[in-house]
Amino acid sequence: MKLVPVIIFATTLAHAADVPITEDELVRRTQELCDAIAPGNQAPWKKYFADDCIFSDEKGRTMDKAKLVADITPMPAGHSILGDTAVLSYDLNETETIFGQNMTARYHTTDTWLRRNGEWKIIATQAHRYYEDPAVGKADPKKFADYAGTYELAPRQTRTVTAEGDKLFVEPKGKKEQLNKKEQLFPETSEIFFRKGVEGRILFRYDARGKVDALRCLALDEIKFWRRASAFLILPS
Repeated sequence: MKLVPVIIFATTLAHAADVPITEDELVRRTQELCDAIAPGNQAPWKKYFADDCIFSDEKGRTMDKAKLVADITPMPAGHSILGDTAVLSYDLNETETIFGQNMTARYHTTDTWLRRNGEWKIIATQAHRYYEDPAVGKADPKKFADYAGTYELAPRQTRTVTAEGDKLFVEPKGKKEQLNKKEQLFPETSEIFFRKGVEGRILFRYDARGKVDALRCLALDEIKFWRRASAFLILPS
C-alpha cells in the first residue's frame, strides 16, 4: 500500500522534467541571478549553474563553479543618511562613439547632499575611473632580443628590460623605493605591453633602420620617452 504514492510521485516528476522551459522562465531566472549580485546571495548561482560549468567574465578571468560562487559577495552599501547630510555612492558606465569607434569606461562617483532651508543640494562630488587590465595577448619571443637593453629617461633614471625564456621583464633604477622592483611585461599585442595592476602601456619604438631606439611609457595623458642607452645579447636557452 505504501508503494503506490511513491510510484505516482516519481511518474509525476518524470513528466514534469519533459516540459520545455519557457522564455518567461528563462528571463525570470536571469533576473534572479542579477538581483542576487548586490546582496551577495549565492543560492541562485549555486542552483542554476552546472557543477562542471566554465565561466568567463568581462575581466578575462575564467572560473569553475566553486570560484564563481565564491566571487559572489555582498557589495558595500550605496548610501547613508546622517541628519541633514546624505552620501550617495554609485557606478557609472560610459559609452561613447568617436569616429565610428565605440569607447567604454567605468567610473565610481560619490555625491554629498546637504539639506538647507528644507532643500537638498549637492555640496561635493568626486569621481574616479576604474582600471582593469586588458586581456593578455600573444607575444613573439623572437622579438625580445630587439627590446632587451637599458633605457634612460634622465641621468640616473633608467629602466632595464630583460628576457627570461618566453617572458619579458622591466626593472627601474634610480629611485630607492623602486630599486630591484622587477615586473613582468604582459603582451596586449606583440609590441604593446602592460604591467598587471598598473595603468598605462609600454611600447617599443623602431627607428628608420628598423632598430629599437626608445621605450614609450603611456600612462593616462602622459607619454614618456626612455632613450635606449645600451643593448643586451640574449643567448638561446
